[in-house]
Amino acid sequence: MQPRLTLVTLGVSDLARARAFYEAWGWKASSASQPEVVFFQANGLALALWSRADLAEDAGIEDKPTGFSAVSLAYNARSKEEADEVYALAIAAGAKAVKPLHDVFWGGYSGYFADPDGHLWEVAWNPAFPLDEQGHMFLPDSVK
Repeated sequence: MQPRLTLVTLGVSDLARARAFYEAWGWKASSASQPEVVFFQANGLALALWSRADLAEDAGIEDKPTGFSAVSLAYNARSKEEADEVYALAIAAGAKAVKPLHDVFWGGYSGYFADPDGHLWEVAWNPAFPLDEQGHMFLPDSVK
């Protein structure tokens, strides 16, 4: 098996509100989007927004809010300044500040916000994980 992650789907309570947030943050909806699902291209990965209820039904489970989901998404920046810009854009677009950007013990710079549905995003700059020209991150010893 080739390890790969191709699509992340976020269950949202209000698709129009969620789409408006991501577009205001700078994401561009794909023409593959439909009235009940929105797709965004993110380098080699796609992000989808879909109704929480429909996502639960598709998976065959009950939709019950869990509070903290123990999952976060991340935007890795090329610099502290880019991290500040990306974080500020998210807050201006309607995100809730959770933890301000700050220097962290592992030598980088990191903070968290929550999108309108409470999905956690970390914005970080990590000097040990540089990004290539396209914005892809490769871990040490990974095959490019």
